[in-house]
Amino acid sequence: MPSGKDIRSLSRENLRTWMKEAGEAVFRGDQVYDWLWTKQASSFEAMSNLPKALRARLEVDFSFPQQSLATVQRSSDGTLKNAVQLHDGLVVESVLIPTEKRITACVSSQVGCSLNCAFCATAKLKRMRNLEPHEIFDQVVTIHRQGLEEFGRPLTNIVFMGMGEPLLNYPNVLSAIERITAPDGLGLSPKRITLSTVGLPKMIVKMADEGVKFNLAVSLHSARNEVRSSMMPINEVSPIEEVVAAVQHWYRLTKRRITFEYVVWKGINDSPEDIAALVKVCKKVPCKVNLIEYNAIGDPRFQQADPAALEAYQTALAAAGVVAKVRRSRGKDIDAACGQLANK
Repeated sequence: MPSGKDIRSLSRENLRTWMKEAGEAVFRGDQVYDWLWTKQASSFEAMSNLPKALRARLEVDFSFPQQSLATVQRSSDGTLKNAVQLHDGLVVESVLIPTEKRITACVSSQVGCSLNCAFCATAKLKRMRNLEPHEIFDQVVTIHRQGLEEFGRPLTNIVFMGMGEPLLNYPNVLSAIERITAPDGLGLSPKRITLSTVGLPKMIVKMADEGVKFNLAVSLHSARNEVRSSMMPINEVSPIEEVVAAVQHWYRLTKRRITFEYVVWKGINDSPEDIAALVKVCKKVPCKVNLIEYNAIGDPRFQQADPAALEAYQTALAAAGVVAKVRRSRGKDIDAACGQLANK
C-alpha cells in the first residue's frame, strides 16, 4: 500500500486486506470503515476502539485529508452558506436551505465550472478540479450537523445544484451518493437526492442504463436551440433534441419523471413562441417544471421577467397537463441562491 494513500479511497474489503497483510485482526478493517463513514471520524486518534499502535501505523501509512469551514454566512430567511476550504486550500460552497418540513443540502461537485453558462456566477470561476467522493460526503455531513444544531432537525434532502457539473465528475459523485445512501453511511433514501445537470445526453443515458435510484433535473432555460445556445454553449454540442431523447430513455428505464429547471428572463425567453416551445418539449416526456426566480449576477443582459410572463408559462403548461411551480429563491442576500455561488 503506497505511503500517504487517502484512507477514504479504500473499500471495506481493501481495509480488511490491509489489516491482514499488516498482521492485524481482519475485523479491525471493519472498525476503521465504521469510523470513516458511519461515525464520520475526523482523525485516526478519534478511532478510540483501535489499539494505539495501530492508530500510529495508520497515521504513517495513510493520509486523512480534512476540510474546514472558512466562513458561514447567514441569510435573513435562515439559509446558511458554507465556504468550505479543502485540504489543498481551494474553496467550494455549499448551502443549507431550511423550510418548515425540510433541511436541504445544496452541494458542489467541482471546484469551479467549465461550461460557461452566461447567467451563472460559478461559470466565471475557472474549473480547478473535481471533488473527491469524501469531499462531497463531508459537505453533506456538515449540513446534517448544522441542521441539528441550528434548527433541531436532521438533513432530509440533497440537491447537486452547487458549483460544477455533476455529470463531468460522475464516478466520484456516484461514489459519494453510494456512501450517503448506504445503511453504514448516512442512510438517506436516494429518492431524496436530486442530481441537476445542464443536460449531457450520453451521461443521462448511462445513468439510466446503470439503474441509479436518485432523481434527475435538467437545467433547460429554453426549448429553442438558438436561444439556449446563446446562453449555454453546451447546447451547441448537445442540442435540445438530443437532451429530450436522453430523458425519454431515462423515463423508459426508470419510470421517474424528470424536472426541467427553467429561469424566465425579460426579452430573452418570455415570448409566446418560447412558451409554446417548452410546452412542446414537455409533451414528449413525463415531467414537471420549476420556474426559477432569476438571481442577478451583475450582467445587464439578464433581467427578471415580469410576473405576467411566469403566469403565462404556468397557464400554458397547466393546460398541457404539466405541473409547473414558481420557485422563490432563498439566500439571495448572501449570494447563496441558484446561480450565485462564486466564493463571495
